[in-house]
Amino acid sequence: MQNLFIKDILKVAHGKLVIGDKEDICEDFSKDTRIIKKDDTYIGIKGEKFDGNEFWKEALQNGAKTVIVQKINFEKEDLEKFNSKNIILVDDTLKALYEIARYKRSLYNIPVVGVTGSVGKTSTKDIIASVLSKKYKTLKTEGNNNNNIGLPFTILKLKDHEAAVIEMGMNHFNEISLLTSIAKPTVSVITNIGTSHIGNLGSRENILKAKLEILQGMDKKMLVINNDNDLLHEWYLENKHEVEIKTYGINNESELMAKNIDLEDFGSNFSCVSKQESFGVSVPIGGEHFVYNALCATLVGKILGLNNEEIKEGIKGFELTKKRMDIDILSNGVKVINDSYNASFESMKASLKYLGEFKENRKIAVLGDMFELGEFSKDLHEKVGKEVQKNNIDILFCTGDYAKFIASRAELSGMKKENVYYFKDKEEIVFKLKELMLPNDVILFKASNAVKLFEIVEKLKKQILSN
Repeated sequence: MQNLFIKDILKVAHGKLVIGDKEDICEDFSKDTRIIKKDDTYIGIKGEKFDGNEFWKEALQNGAKTVIVQKINFEKEDLEKFNSKNIILVDDTLKALYEIARYKRSLYNIPVVGVTGSVGKTSTKDIIASVLSKKYKTLKTEGNNNNNIGLPFTILKLKDHEAAVIEMGMNHFNEISLLTSIAKPTVSVITNIGTSHIGNLGSRENILKAKLEILQGMDKKMLVINNDNDLLHEWYLENKHEVEIKTYGINNESELMAKNIDLEDFGSNFSCVSKQESFGVSVPIGGEHFVYNALCATLVGKILGLNNEEIKEGIKGFELTKKRMDIDILSNGVKVINDSYNASFESMKASLKYLGEFKENRKIAVLGDMFELGEFSKDLHEKVGKEVQKNNIDILFCTGDYAKFIASRAELSGMKKENVYYFKDKEEIVFKLKELMLPNDVILFKASNAVKLFEIVEKLKKQILSN
């Protein structure tokens, strides 16, 4: 493990040691006084609703050894009370966080995989980390802590790790640029370019530009891309002589391809084919989009020296972050697919395609709003409605201001009116589902996280269990 001393923090963050010992080591970092552990380093972050700097006393009282804060006037009695602790004063704690994380990253000469894309970042991160863990002790982004606060705190978790898989999210230009300057990936992945945050960026072409900022933090540029994505494929053809690009795909000719794909309800099998070899891979989660994720993880694994058995074992044993394709089979045989953490047109399309593959079951889709689509909101929700009908979904429930366009377009596309339901109050969904559900139905829940469809999932499961 590479130690991070108080004196290092003072140097890189241009801090002032109010009280403390410059030779003390800072090992674990936190921004939440409620989960502070003994000897943690607390960094006060000013948010929209509260200022974390104001809780520095609680942090020390709850066990923190060190606090890093801004704009605090310390009382003499407080300094006497905490004279065995370390208090560091900086001009800006957020900028200090960035600089401390950059310095921590610089101490490690290990492979770091940066993962971004419009859809599938978290699941791709999860499966890559599962693969790499078969050879290396691997740090990964937990949940989707992929923003300007979550990412540096993830980097600060580096201890005796031999590899890291770091997810990078963005809503605007220059956000990936910041994240990649901190994480300094040695291999970068772009899963696809879709319509997520198109309301902020204006076009898919601009989304591509924003995602490509990931290259800015790389000393040696090696990029892994989904070659079946239209914009990434075009970019690859134009730039393959300028950047080292590794490709995976199912349709377009790629360095690594999936052939003989056998999609099943709760998994898939395929042949992983390159010019050098072919071997079978089993994925424990259904849907073609997870074949792409497995291809990506295989390619990254190959780049970082894993053998076929390690890769296959890592893919077979990977687990998804919660609320992403969580599948439960209830006591009445109903299968519930909880994919309610996030939603874009592309992820809606993939989830509906997966639902449509349950040929022997009645299929119910519970869909809510997709956010940050701006002027494209109506059109993209209507496109989801077309996908509902295209995949032969039997019953559609919608809730949300924009989801009404999903419902109306599904009807216009040929879905029977009596099978389309729209609810202003999403709480009503549980009661109607209980009324309509039949044994062995498959129910998909999909919407942006703020819609909180996961609450409906939990209420439905509890009511079924209580009967």
